[in-house]
Amino acid sequence: MRFLIRRERLSKILKIAVPIVLGMISQNVLNLVDIGFVGQLGDASQAAVGMGSFANWLLVSFLLGLGSGVQATAARRLGEGKLGETAGGLNAALSIALAIGVPAAFVGITFAEPLFGFLNDDPTVVSLGAGYLAARFAGTPFTAANVAFRGYWNGTNRSAVYLFTIVIMHIVNIVLDWGLIFGNLGLPKMGVAGAGWATSISVAVGTCLYIGLGLTLARGGGFLKLAGLAKTLPTVLRLSIPAGLQQLLFSAGFVMFFYIAGQVGTRTLAASTILINLALVCVLPGVGLGLAGASLVGQALGRKDLADARRWGWEVAALGSLVMGSLGLVLLLGNRVWLGILTDSEETIALAVVPLMIFAGAQFLDGVGVVLTNVLVGVGDVMWAFALNFTAQWVLFLPVAWFFAVHLEYGMIALWVGMAGYRAVLAGLLAARFHFGSWTKARA
Repeated sequence: MRFLIRRERLSKILKIAVPIVLGMISQNVLNLVDIGFVGQLGDASQAAVGMGSFANWLLVSFLLGLGSGVQATAARRLGEGKLGETAGGLNAALSIALAIGVPAAFVGITFAEPLFGFLNDDPTVVSLGAGYLAARFAGTPFTAANVAFRGYWNGTNRSAVYLFTIVIMHIVNIVLDWGLIFGNLGLPKMGVAGAGWATSISVAVGTCLYIGLGLTLARGGGFLKLAGLAKTLPTVLRLSIPAGLQQLLFSAGFVMFFYIAGQVGTRTLAASTILINLALVCVLPGVGLGLAGASLVGQALGRKDLADARRWGWEVAALGSLVMGSLGLVLLLGNRVWLGILTDSEETIALAVVPLMIFAGAQFLDGVGVVLTNVLVGVGDVMWAFALNFTAQWVLFLPVAWFFAVHLEYGMIALWVGMAGYRAVLAGLLAARFHFGSWTKARA
């Protein structure tokens, strides 16, 4: 790769991307720790936390678009040399997080039980899950604020601040899990609900840390200054709403994917769940590289250096293809080993082997798509990124997957050939947009 990307440019990419990737990996490790703690309470508790976590992610996914809006504006102002305005987008996003997140938290807490009852018909699971989901909803405004801060740190090339904060949050979460689930450390024994409160409290601690760090590191960028807020707010909304819709529809698309897999059969659903978790091993580095690329491309656009902006985008996409493709090759060559780590069922492993090989083989192409999605969103070309992702997933992939996998009864193979094909087509569409499109004129 060094022959394609000069060492100093590769170093700049990795300096931003590595902390982001490590932070994402730490989140996955934390999820495993949560599962381990709650698993000691029984299957119903574990099911309640699993379903509750997914419901919370689906319902707050729209607010995740705030990070993209903040990153786009921060990177552009940095590139323009307007250092005193880099935090303007962050100020606007924090006001949105407060205005939307607090009412959303109250509504979520109020309707947590009927919502969970809609998702599951087991009275025990509903009883446990409603308390967990209500606790998670309490953290909604803090989640939105933290996403905004992450966008700012990434956009100003300080992703190490994000990594530092999220590690502290995870430590707090683990300690509170042990205390609130089981009644240790003199804390009340709350069981499953305790796991939810541990997560929400740790997210709130993260927000407090971010504010403190912002007052130290972002004061020169205009952090918490109200001047210019009225001008910046519409820009952040214009960038964040399509990005939030993309996040929402993407997560809803996976709900539909799992529904289709369940229509094929229970074992197909189980095998597909395992494959999605293995796919995350490849995807997380691609997302980290894409967020790094968005910052570098956005800063180049701020400098009016369009050639350098394009070069950064293609270099990061090439690196994403190499990294994700290499991880896919590792999964492909050791397919039964990796599947055996996640399930003891030989029937499930046998069902998943060929789909894993197909999907793993497509990671070289998917790396381009993952990176360019994040780059286009991160520089303000959000409507095109939204339109291409929506078309590939909802117009092409999901209807075709249902037709071949369920209606024509081709089953698991059709489902995952479709998944690999959808990701490849999306990568091609995004590459065409990046090469031919007018994304360099996107406003941020």
